[in-house]
Amino acid sequence: MQPRIDAHMHLWQLARGDYGWLDPNDPSLAPIARDFAIEDAATRFAKNGIKGSVVVQAAPTDAETSYLLNLADQHDVILGVVGWVDLSDNKAAERIHDLSANQKFKGVRPMLQDIEDVNWIAKAPKPEAIHALVEAGLRFDALVLPQHLAALLKFTERYPDLPIVIDHAAKPVFSNDQRDPRHEMWREGMQRLAQETSAMCKISGLLTELQSGQVADASIHLKPIVDDLLDWFGPDRLMWGSDWPVLNLASSYRSWCDLSGALLYGLNADEQKAIFETNAMRFYTLEDEG
Repeated sequence: MQPRIDAHMHLWQLARGDYGWLDPNDPSLAPIARDFAIEDAATRFAKNGIKGSVVVQAAPTDAETSYLLNLADQHDVILGVVGWVDLSDNKAAERIHDLSANQKFKGVRPMLQDIEDVNWIAKAPKPEAIHALVEAGLRFDALVLPQHLAALLKFTERYPDLPIVIDHAAKPVFSNDQRDPRHEMWREGMQRLAQETSAMCKISGLLTELQSGQVADASIHLKPIVDDLLDWFGPDRLMWGSDWPVLNLASSYRSWCDLSGALLYGLNADEQKAIFETNAMRFYTLEDEG
Protein backbone atom coordinates (compact mmCIF):
# COMPACT_ATOMS: atom_id res chain seq x y z
CA MET A 1 0.00 0.00 0.00
CA GLN A 2 1.38 3.40 -1.00
CA PRO A 3 2.20 5.89 1.77
CA ARG A 4 -0.74 8.03 2.88
CA ILE A 5 -1.56 10.99 5.04
CA ASP A 6 -4.76 10.56 7.02
CA ALA A 7 -6.24 14.03 6.58
CA HIS A 8 -9.14 13.48 8.96
CA MET A 9 -9.19 11.56 12.22
CA HIS A 10 -10.20 12.15 15.84
CA LEU A 11 -8.91 11.42 19.33
CA TRP A 12 -10.98 11.73 22.46
CA GLN A 13 -10.99 11.13 26.19
CA LEU A 14 -14.52 10.75 27.52
CA ALA A 15 -13.70 11.92 31.03
CA ARG A 16 -13.03 15.36 29.63
CA GLY A 17 -16.81 15.67 29.42
CA ASP A 18 -17.42 17.90 26.39
CA TYR A 19 -18.51 15.36 23.77
CA GLY A 20 -22.22 16.05 24.03
CA TRP A 21 -23.03 13.99 20.95
CA LEU A 22 -21.22 10.86 22.21
CA ASP A 23 -23.74 9.33 24.61
CA PRO A 24 -22.28 6.22 26.26
CA ASN A 25 -25.82 5.00 26.94
CA ASP A 26 -26.73 4.96 23.25
CA PRO A 27 -26.26 1.35 22.04
CA SER A 28 -25.74 2.52 18.45
CA LEU A 29 -22.61 4.36 19.58
CA ALA A 30 -21.17 1.45 21.58
CA PRO A 31 -18.25 0.83 19.15
CA ILE A 32 -16.88 4.34 19.75
CA ALA A 33 -18.05 5.14 23.29
CA ARG A 34 -14.62 4.75 24.84
CA ASP A 35 -11.33 6.62 24.88
CA PHE A 36 -9.31 6.68 21.67
CA ALA A 37 -5.68 7.62 22.15
CA ILE A 38 -2.86 8.34 19.74
CA GLU A 39 -1.39 4.94 20.57
CA ASP A 40 -4.55 3.29 19.18
CA ALA A 41 -4.16 5.26 15.96
CA ALA A 42 -0.42 4.64 15.67
CA THR A 43 -0.98 0.88 15.64
CA ARG A 44 -3.31 1.23 12.67
CA PHE A 45 -0.97 3.66 10.94
CA ALA A 46 1.93 1.21 11.12
CA LYS A 47 -0.16 -1.57 9.56
CA ASN A 48 -1.52 0.58 6.71
CA GLY A 49 1.37 2.76 5.55
CA ILE A 50 0.11 5.97 7.16
CA LYS A 51 2.88 8.56 7.47
CA GLY A 52 1.03 10.96 9.69
CA SER A 53 -2.34 12.53 10.34
CA VAL A 54 -4.41 15.65 10.78
CA VAL A 55 -6.45 15.43 13.98
CA VAL A 56 -9.78 17.26 13.86
CA GLN A 57 -11.86 18.53 16.77
CA ALA A 58 -14.84 16.51 17.94
CA ALA A 59 -16.16 18.91 20.60
CA PRO A 60 -17.07 22.61 20.24
CA THR A 61 -14.88 23.84 23.10
CA ASP A 62 -11.61 25.68 23.59
CA ALA A 63 -10.57 22.89 25.95
CA GLU A 64 -10.82 20.33 23.13
CA THR A 65 -8.50 22.37 20.94
CA SER A 66 -5.96 22.75 23.75
CA TYR A 67 -6.17 19.01 24.44
CA LEU A 68 -5.41 18.13 20.81
CA LEU A 69 -2.57 20.63 20.50
CA ASN A 70 -1.00 19.22 23.65
CA LEU A 71 -1.11 15.75 22.09
CA ALA A 72 0.35 17.07 18.84
CA ASP A 73 3.24 18.66 20.70
CA GLN A 74 4.06 15.25 22.19
CA HIS A 75 3.62 13.04 19.11
CA ASP A 76 5.28 13.66 15.75
CA VAL A 77 2.77 11.45 13.93
CA ILE A 78 0.19 14.20 14.49
CA LEU A 79 1.20 16.57 11.72
CA GLY A 80 -1.53 19.12 12.31
CA VAL A 81 -4.62 19.99 14.35
CA VAL A 82 -7.89 21.49 13.17
CA GLY A 83 -9.48 22.98 16.26
CA TRP A 84 -12.58 24.88 17.28
CA VAL A 85 -13.12 28.60 17.76
CA ASP A 86 -16.46 30.33 18.24
CA LEU A 87 -16.27 32.47 15.11
CA SER A 88 -19.27 34.51 16.21
CA ASP A 89 -17.57 35.65 19.41
CA ASN A 90 -16.17 39.17 19.66
CA LYS A 91 -12.85 37.76 20.86
CA ALA A 92 -12.56 35.14 18.11
CA ALA A 93 -9.82 36.99 16.22
CA GLU A 94 -7.76 37.27 19.40
CA ARG A 95 -8.20 33.55 20.09
CA ILE A 96 -7.14 32.67 16.54
CA HIS A 97 -4.06 34.87 16.87
CA ASP A 98 -3.06 33.10 20.09
CA LEU A 99 -3.60 29.61 18.65
CA SER A 100 -1.62 30.39 15.51
CA ALA A 101 1.54 30.64 17.62
CA ASN A 102 1.54 26.83 17.66
CA GLN A 103 2.89 25.62 14.31
CA LYS A 104 0.75 22.50 14.44
CA PHE A 105 -2.46 24.51 14.63
CA LYS A 106 -3.71 24.40 11.04
CA GLY A 107 -7.26 25.68 11.06
CA VAL A 108 -10.73 25.69 12.57
CA ARG A 109 -13.92 23.72 12.19
CA PRO A 110 -17.25 25.00 13.47
CA MET A 111 -19.64 22.07 13.87
CA LEU A 112 -22.09 23.42 11.29
CA GLN A 113 -24.02 20.16 10.97
CA ASP A 114 -25.12 20.53 14.60
CA ILE A 115 -26.18 24.19 14.37
CA GLU A 116 -29.92 24.53 13.90
CA ASP A 117 -29.67 27.58 11.64
CA VAL A 118 -28.49 26.24 8.26
CA ASN A 119 -27.51 29.79 7.24
CA TRP A 120 -25.29 30.37 10.29
CA ILE A 121 -22.05 30.23 8.32
CA ALA A 122 -23.24 32.89 5.87
CA LYS A 123 -24.09 35.46 8.53
CA ALA A 124 -22.78 34.69 12.04
CA PRO A 125 -18.94 34.65 11.84
CA LYS A 126 -17.24 37.91 12.72
CA PRO A 127 -15.42 39.28 9.63
CA GLU A 128 -12.38 40.08 11.76
CA ALA A 129 -12.22 36.42 12.81
CA ILE A 130 -12.17 35.21 9.22
CA HIS A 131 -9.57 37.82 8.30
CA ALA A 132 -7.47 36.59 11.23
CA LEU A 133 -7.58 33.07 9.77
CA VAL A 134 -6.43 34.34 6.39
CA GLU A 135 -3.68 36.51 7.82
CA ALA A 136 -2.35 33.61 9.89
CA GLY A 137 -2.34 31.25 6.89
CA LEU A 138 -4.92 28.96 8.49
CA ARG A 139 -7.59 26.75 6.94
CA PHE A 140 -11.33 26.19 7.33
CA ASP A 141 -12.93 22.74 7.52
CA ALA A 142 -16.61 22.83 6.56
CA LEU A 143 -18.55 20.13 8.42
CA VAL A 144 -21.75 20.46 6.43
CA LEU A 145 -24.77 18.54 5.20
CA PRO A 146 -26.43 19.05 1.80
CA GLN A 147 -28.78 21.67 3.23
CA HIS A 148 -25.81 23.85 4.26
CA LEU A 149 -24.16 24.03 0.84
CA ALA A 150 -25.98 27.12 -0.42
CA ALA A 151 -24.90 29.07 2.66
CA LEU A 152 -21.36 27.69 2.39
CA LEU A 153 -21.19 28.98 -1.20
CA LYS A 154 -22.09 32.48 0.01
CA PHE A 155 -19.40 32.23 2.68
CA THR A 156 -16.74 31.16 0.19
CA GLU A 157 -17.70 33.98 -2.16
CA ARG A 158 -17.42 36.49 0.69
CA TYR A 159 -13.99 35.21 1.74
CA PRO A 160 -12.29 33.96 -1.44
CA ASP A 161 -8.82 34.07 0.14
CA LEU A 162 -9.70 31.59 2.89
CA PRO A 163 -8.65 28.02 2.00
CA ILE A 164 -11.67 25.76 2.57
CA VAL A 165 -12.13 22.00 2.53
CA ILE A 166 -15.52 20.27 2.63
CA ASP A 167 -15.45 17.47 5.19
CA HIS A 168 -16.87 14.05 4.31
CA ALA A 169 -17.96 15.28 0.87
CA ALA A 170 -20.85 17.09 2.61
CA LYS A 171 -22.36 13.74 3.61
CA PRO A 172 -24.39 12.76 0.54
CA VAL A 173 -27.68 10.99 1.22
CA PHE A 174 -27.82 7.31 0.31
CA SER A 175 -31.59 7.03 0.45
CA ASN A 176 -33.22 5.22 -2.45
CA ASP A 177 -36.02 7.79 -2.41
CA GLN A 178 -35.09 10.06 -5.30
CA ARG A 179 -37.77 12.51 -4.19
CA ASP A 180 -35.65 13.35 -1.16
CA PRO A 181 -34.68 17.01 -1.83
CA ARG A 182 -31.25 16.48 -0.29
CA HIS A 183 -30.15 14.55 -3.38
CA GLU A 184 -30.49 17.63 -5.55
CA MET A 185 -29.17 19.93 -2.82
CA TRP A 186 -26.01 17.84 -2.70
CA ARG A 187 -25.47 17.57 -6.46
CA GLU A 188 -26.17 21.22 -7.23
CA GLY A 189 -24.33 22.51 -4.16
CA MET A 190 -21.19 20.45 -4.69
CA GLN A 191 -21.03 21.17 -8.40
CA ARG A 192 -21.30 24.92 -7.79
CA LEU A 193 -18.64 24.85 -5.08
CA ALA A 194 -16.35 22.89 -7.38
CA GLN A 195 -16.94 25.16 -10.37
CA GLU A 196 -17.21 28.57 -8.72
CA THR A 197 -14.73 28.37 -5.84
CA SER A 198 -11.33 26.93 -5.02
CA ALA A 199 -12.69 24.76 -2.19
CA MET A 200 -11.28 21.28 -1.74
CA CYS A 201 -13.12 18.15 -0.61
CA LYS A 202 -12.34 15.20 1.63
CA ILE A 203 -13.11 11.64 0.65
CA SER A 204 -13.85 10.57 4.19
CA GLY A 205 -16.74 9.72 6.47
CA LEU A 206 -18.76 8.08 3.70
CA LEU A 207 -19.10 4.56 5.03
CA THR A 208 -20.97 5.75 8.11
CA GLU A 209 -23.47 7.58 5.92
CA LEU A 210 -24.57 4.36 4.24
CA GLN A 211 -27.88 2.89 5.28
CA SER A 212 -28.16 -0.37 7.14
CA GLY A 213 -27.50 -3.19 4.71
CA GLN A 214 -25.52 -1.07 2.26
CA VAL A 215 -22.10 -1.44 3.93
CA ALA A 216 -21.67 -5.01 2.66
CA ASP A 217 -21.85 -3.65 -0.90
CA ALA A 218 -20.22 -0.33 -0.10
CA SER A 219 -18.26 -0.05 -3.33
CA ILE A 220 -21.49 -0.21 -5.38
CA HIS A 221 -22.94 2.72 -3.48
CA LEU A 222 -19.77 4.79 -3.10
CA LYS A 223 -18.29 4.46 -6.59
CA PRO A 224 -20.81 6.85 -8.25
CA ILE A 225 -20.23 9.42 -5.50
CA VAL A 226 -16.45 9.24 -5.78
CA ASP A 227 -16.64 9.38 -9.59
CA ASP A 228 -18.78 12.53 -9.35
CA LEU A 229 -16.30 14.14 -6.96
CA LEU A 230 -13.43 13.30 -9.30
CA ASP A 231 -15.35 14.77 -12.23
CA TRP A 232 -16.26 17.97 -10.36
CA PHE A 233 -13.17 18.65 -8.24
CA GLY A 234 -10.45 16.68 -10.02
CA PRO A 235 -7.64 14.75 -8.30
CA ASP A 236 -5.82 17.95 -7.31
CA ARG A 237 -8.66 19.14 -5.06
CA LEU A 238 -9.52 15.93 -3.23
CA MET A 239 -7.85 14.45 -0.17
CA TRP A 240 -8.28 11.20 1.70
CA GLY A 241 -9.15 10.70 5.35
CA SER A 242 -10.42 7.91 7.56
CA ASP A 243 -12.75 9.68 10.02
CA TRP A 244 -11.47 7.13 12.53
CA PRO A 245 -12.70 6.23 15.11
CA VAL A 246 -16.19 7.24 13.93
CA LEU A 247 -15.35 4.86 11.08
CA ASN A 248 -15.66 1.99 13.58
CA LEU A 249 -19.45 2.39 13.45
CA ALA A 250 -19.38 0.90 9.96
CA SER A 251 -16.08 -0.85 9.29
CA SER A 252 -12.41 -1.21 10.20
CA TYR A 253 -9.51 1.11 9.41
CA ARG A 254 -7.95 -1.53 7.14
CA SER A 255 -11.19 -2.13 5.26
CA TRP A 256 -11.58 1.58 4.50
CA CYS A 257 -7.95 1.77 3.35
CA ASP A 258 -8.52 -1.14 0.99
CA LEU A 259 -11.91 0.10 -0.24
CA SER A 260 -10.75 3.63 -0.92
CA GLY A 261 -7.78 2.26 -2.82
CA ALA A 262 -10.15 0.24 -4.98
CA LEU A 263 -12.42 3.24 -5.55
CA LEU A 264 -9.48 5.24 -6.89
CA TYR A 265 -7.76 2.36 -8.70
CA GLY A 266 -8.40 3.80 -12.16
CA LEU A 267 -6.32 6.91 -11.49
CA ASN A 268 -2.68 7.07 -12.45
CA ALA A 269 0.07 6.96 -9.82
CA ASP A 270 0.48 10.74 -9.60
CA GLU A 271 -3.26 11.30 -9.19
CA GLN A 272 -3.49 8.68 -6.45
CA LYS A 273 -0.49 10.15 -4.67
CA ALA A 274 -2.12 13.58 -4.79
CA ILE A 275 -5.33 12.38 -3.12
CA PHE A 276 -3.69 10.07 -0.61
CA GLU A 277 -0.77 12.29 0.36
CA THR A 278 0.37 15.46 -1.34
CA ASN A 279 -2.90 17.42 -1.43
CA ALA A 280 -3.21 17.18 2.35
CA MET A 281 0.44 18.16 2.77
CA ARG A 282 -0.08 21.19 0.56
CA PHE A 283 -3.46 22.29 1.86
CA TYR A 284 -2.54 22.07 5.53
CA THR A 285 1.11 23.11 5.01
CA LEU A 286 2.29 20.02 6.82
CA GLU A 287 5.85 19.08 7.58
CA ASP A 288 6.61 15.46 6.71
CA GLU A 289 7.98 13.73 9.80
CA GLY A 290 8.95 10.71 7.69
